Amino acid sequence: MAESSGGPKKLLWVMIILVLLSSAGAAAAIYMVLNDRDGDNSESTSEQVAESRPPVFLTIEPFTVNLADDRHGTRLLYTGITLRVADEDTRELLEEHMPQVRSRLLTVLSGQEASELTSSEGKQRLAATINERLSEPFDENQPPPELREVLFTEFIVQ
Repeated sequence: MAESSGGPKKLLWVMIILVLLSSAGAAAAIYMVLNDRDGDNSESTSEQVAESRPPVFLTIEPFTVNLADDRHGTRLLYTGITLRVADEDTRELLEEHMPQVRSRLLTVLSGQEASELTSSEGKQRLAATINERLSEPFDENQPPPELREVLFTEFIVQ
């Protein structure tokens, strides 16, 4: 009988030790999860800050050009163009070479036919052509400008 009176005390101590060990394990797991989550947030926040730079735009004064003749005779295009560029250096480069930029745009625009420009696919092709043409270097010793997108802010075919 003496053995049975010591049994519940030992069982109580074993239970207390198991509760303490499981609490310590749970606390360690929570600490690791919260610490890992904070590390991920700081990395993703720094990536978002690096990626969320404001866009750089260059607005070009509107153009009015004669389009290539089609079955309806001579047609006109009035368009306003804004360029989204990689950075301020590219914007400044394009501003410095604005006469060349406008000349290239006039050459591209005047070679278009009105029937092609009335569809959204035609406008997208025109934007791609403008992007290609303006991405060419202006001088021999100069890197090509980094254009991100050609945006039409005004577009009237008449």
